[in-house]
Amino acid sequence: MGSGAYFKMKTLLTLIALAAASMHTIAADASPRRVSIIEAGAVADGDTVNTGAIQTAIDQLAAKGGGTVVIPKGVFVSGAIFLKQSVNLHLEKDAVLKCSTDMKNFPGQRTRIEGHFEENFTPALVNANGCDGFQLTGEGTLDGNGRPIWDEFWIKRNAATDKKNFKNLSIARARLALIENSRDVTIDGIAFKDSQFWNLHLYRNRGVSVKNARFLVPDDYKQAPSTDGIDIDSSQDVTIDGCYFSVTDDCIAMKGSKGPFAMEDKDSPPVERVRITNCVFKRGYGSLTLGSEATVVRDVVLENSRVIGNMHVLHLKLRPDTPQHYENIRVRNITLDHSGGDILYAKPWTQYFDLKGQSPPKSIVRNITVSNIRGNYGSLGALEGNPGQTDISDITLEDIVVKVKKTGISTRNVRDLKVTNVIVNGQPLTPPSP
Repeated sequence: MGSGAYFKMKTLLTLIALAAASMHTIAADASPRRVSIIEAGAVADGDTVNTGAIQTAIDQLAAKGGGTVVIPKGVFVSGAIFLKQSVNLHLEKDAVLKCSTDMKNFPGQRTRIEGHFEENFTPALVNANGCDGFQLTGEGTLDGNGRPIWDEFWIKRNAATDKKNFKNLSIARARLALIENSRDVTIDGIAFKDSQFWNLHLYRNRGVSVKNARFLVPDDYKQAPSTDGIDIDSSQDVTIDGCYFSVTDDCIAMKGSKGPFAMEDKDSPPVERVRITNCVFKRGYGSLTLGSEATVVRDVVLENSRVIGNMHVLHLKLRPDTPQHYENIRVRNITLDHSGGDILYAKPWTQYFDLKGQSPPKSIVRNITVSNIRGNYGSLGALEGNPGQTDISDITLEDIVVKVKKTGISTRNVRDLKVTNVIVNGQPLTPPSP
């Protein structure tokens, strides 16, 4: 080989080596960063409030381009933490991120709650706003430490002069997670336990997957107030798969706005394209509920699931002060195993009713299908709208074989109710008169 050829070959090999080194550096830089909160000074003693240490870990990762904050085994108490774009949260097995019950650790801020914005209310324990691709994963637990807060709520409510109007927002209490204004979100494996308020609040997101999560209230607590499992608020393209619910309010609720001007609320786009599958509903007010505050909800499926508690399987809350549009709702392939509860329940809902001086609005409920239902339950339920306000039509009950305590279905002003192969206590169901 001549000297010229030798130097050309050496140069080529050098360039290849440099390129390989460069690729290695890029690959190393692209590897996901993981930071344990212990590295940031968090202490797992079940007493120290670790808000600052956890937020420091989040902020430092965000400054470096993102990564995953890891909650290791142990009990870490915290106030409100705020995730940032490209920063995920992972709870390892036997890790517990536990709410402080000193609400000074949850300073009030503007937040979405119950169909509107409160200018100065409690944030969640875990807050993610504008965090596309956010992941909340692991086999650990978000613990709301709710019992003392629930007790305080009932003490104050029972002492109130007007108990009926003692509102859910009358005391400060934290949700476990609020995820908002985000796309392509994943929640996988997490246990949500003893939340002070709602467990998982999804506001104005598009593309959310909730898998293998558990939503829990102790069996010995009769009524933990407002402990909804998942609240899908003004969001689209949501999948809930393989989750377990044992709470004392709605397991899964579709939410939006409320009041006579709700359709004009630009902060409350429709809830659309929700799929719920392979879930178990042990305890709650309703398996799938539309409301309390909701305007447009459409294209929702609950399927391939078991309901083993006394609750409404499908509950349509019909507000007389809110124009509502519920359509294309399907409940199918459900196994029932309880002596109480209603399969389909649509009735007026008047919580915090306020027409604000306006005429009663009109609402539409249509294209509701309940099919392939098997097992034992309390009753088929009721379909009764607000008189003169609610247009209920195109309701289909088909392929239902159940044993119930109360036969028949109560209806009022329902058009096009179709009943096909519905066997109740061994007898075909006779459709009620229109």
